[in-house]
Amino acid sequence: MRVLVQRVSRARVLVEGAVAGEIGAGLLAFVGFAPADTDALVQQLAAKLVGLRIFEDNAGRMNLSLEEAGGAVLCVSQFTLYGDVRRGRRPSFAGAAEPRLADELYGEFCGAIEALGIRCERGVFGAHMMVELVNDGPVTLMLDSADLERPRRA
Repeated sequence: MRVLVQRVSRARVLVEGAVAGEIGAGLLAFVGFAPADTDALVQQLAAKLVGLRIFEDNAGRMNLSLEEAGGAVLCVSQFTLYGDVRRGRRPSFAGAAEPRLADELYGEFCGAIEALGIRCERGVFGAHMMVELVNDGPVTLMLDSADLERPRRA
């Protein structure tokens, strides 16, 4: 599972010209799933996302979580996070979960964020979406489930 996180002052997703999801200050999360992803992994990355201390405190330091900053999440499904371009010029998406599984995990991920008390707006799974955002900072981070399994350096 991969989540590309951007701290935003505002963001919205349009599908066929209509707003599907919109937030003010908070996090825009592009999320992609792999075939081996599990419910437990979804819960773990949702908690990691919500707990990231990347909002500024009164001293101007990134020290506040999403909840402490009073922000929301706009979650957009994005299988292209698993695009492999190591060979050739055309990405291979063989590492991405098939659509039925990805849609199920996407719903679970958004639900897990909401269960943590955070408003979670959504894009439309599988739709062609136009994403508008104002990146605040800019602050952009990648959460990858593969990194959770690696031992930390001493």
